[in-house]
Amino acid sequence: MTDIHMHILPGFDDGARDIYESLEMADEAARDGVTDIVATPHCNVPGMSGNYRGSGYEERFSALKNAIAQERIPVKLHRGMEVFATEGLTKLIRDEKVLTLAGSRYLLVEFDFGGDPDFADRILDGILSCGLVPVVAHAERYEFVRYDIETVERWRKKGCLIQLNKGSFTGNFGGEVMEAAFFIASQRLADAVASDAHGTDRRTVYMSRAREIVSREISPRYAKYLFD
Repeated sequence: MTDIHMHILPGFDDGARDIYESLEMADEAARDGVTDIVATPHCNVPGMSGNYRGSGYEERFSALKNAIAQERIPVKLHRGMEVFATEGLTKLIRDEKVLTLAGSRYLLVEFDFGGDPDFADRILDGILSCGLVPVVAHAERYEFVRYDIETVERWRKKGCLIQLNKGSFTGNFGGEVMEAAFFIASQRLADAVASDAHGTDRRTVYMSRAREIVSREISPRYAKYLFD
């Protein structure tokens, strides 16, 4: 499996607290069947450190990648960020302050959970205008998406991709979020499921259970697409 959304960089956001927890997360993910991890710390969140592209990110990323190799944990670590949507996001993209997923043209973007759909549309249009493809993080968790699930279909018609959290399929975020995740997946509107893991004792890395659920309840072939 490939996990495109994990807060595994040590001491960089509200994810792994230190490199020991990072290594444990990597090891647990590998044992669960994950082969590739994109390190996606929070970026551009108002009121927090910007966590933009720079030496701070590179130092932590390189240290963790080297430690994973030294411990012979069989996973590949890739660069990325979970970028919070603000009015200045397109400028950040043009100024190369944010990282796409694994050096691709895909940008993981999140919104305020109680945010405005018109604002979200405007931000997504701005990302597309920069030549990047927005990957909407945990789309099922946004209140405005659950209120109007057709929002997801509209985003995909624009050219955006949709990421769902594995915990949504196991009820970790409540019944309404679980219902939205199953509906989005059943309509084949999702493009990836990721752990959005934040540690070893909360929001964990394990994705195989969610994969089994999606495979059983929706489709084995679609589960392979979403998780691999």
